[in-house]
Amino acid sequence: MNNSPRRIDILAFADVQLLDVAGPLQAFASANELSLARGADAPYIARVVAATAGEIQSTAGLGLLAQPLPAAQQTTDTLIVAGGRGVHAASRDPAQVAWVRERAAQCRRVASVCTGAFLLAAAGLLDKRRAVTHWAHCEHLGERYPAVRVDPAPIFIRDGALWTSAGVTAGIDLALALIEDDLGSALALDVARELVVFLKRPGGQAQFSTTLSLQKTGDRFAELHAWIAENMSADLSIAMLAERTGMSERSFVRHYRAQTGITPARAIDQLRLEAARRLLGDTSFPVKRVAARCGFGSEETMRRSFLRSLGVTPQAYRERFSAGSETEDTEDIADTNASGRTPVTQD
Repeated sequence: MNNSPRRIDILAFADVQLLDVAGPLQAFASANELSLARGADAPYIARVVAATAGEIQSTAGLGLLAQPLPAAQQTTDTLIVAGGRGVHAASRDPAQVAWVRERAAQCRRVASVCTGAFLLAAAGLLDKRRAVTHWAHCEHLGERYPAVRVDPAPIFIRDGALWTSAGVTAGIDLALALIEDDLGSALALDVARELVVFLKRPGGQAQFSTTLSLQKTGDRFAELHAWIAENMSADLSIAMLAERTGMSERSFVRHYRAQTGITPARAIDQLRLEAARRLLGDTSFPVKRVAARCGFGSEETMRRSFLRSLGVTPQAYRERFSAGSETEDTEDIADTNASGRTPVTQD
């Protein structure tokens, strides 16, 4: 077995996003520190590299000291491309794009943080591959590089040897996933604890809430969404929702999809899933009760929804992401709705 440390190169450039570099860099450094404390060798040699060696100015105003791009004969295990405002200039630089393309061919795996996906796409590395970037830039990525299969939801995506991640702090989630892939889940979890990362989120976890994703400028369904959040266990059929909005069923479905980009049925399923995740993580309610409160009808229906969307069962989700709540199953808690708010009561 080869125990030599893996070399991680994080590519930076002028106007790079500071956390896109510092977050993964610290995760690998913490993995080294924990390994050394246990009498093992440091598993990583991580460094920041750039086309122009020396100080690189980040968008936060803090300078980063970058080493020169590695020579062709220097092996690199993992290349991580950071994001930031300057990525678009880097993506238009033929020499930078060519270096990324050539270097990627020599690496075991390649990854991007946030808008670093634009540089990978410019090098043709994401063609016909599923990828993600910061939610605010997903549409632009898809328009500029139509060969890329952009999925705007996940925290990070692995497509073979190519990994892409969502915005800013998702770079830490990506680094933890890389560490887990290399060294196992136990060390990755220890690194998460060392960094005081509250949850080690899986790639399938959404990078923003369903409620936020449904909100658009001039949201004509804002009141409906607020009502749904308070009535998850109610009849949320198309007929009922159409009646609440004063539309025919056909008109409601058409306008809703035009406004939100998804069907009402899909939105309800996602909202129920989000509410269930919140209750599983924040309370000690039995799974059966969570399913009933969120309108799934049965544990099995909720289980299928979790497996389809997150790849884990509700119980496995709770075991991995529970906040450790010691909440007692009292009458007051029973009155807490699925949106997480407790109704005001009169003295």
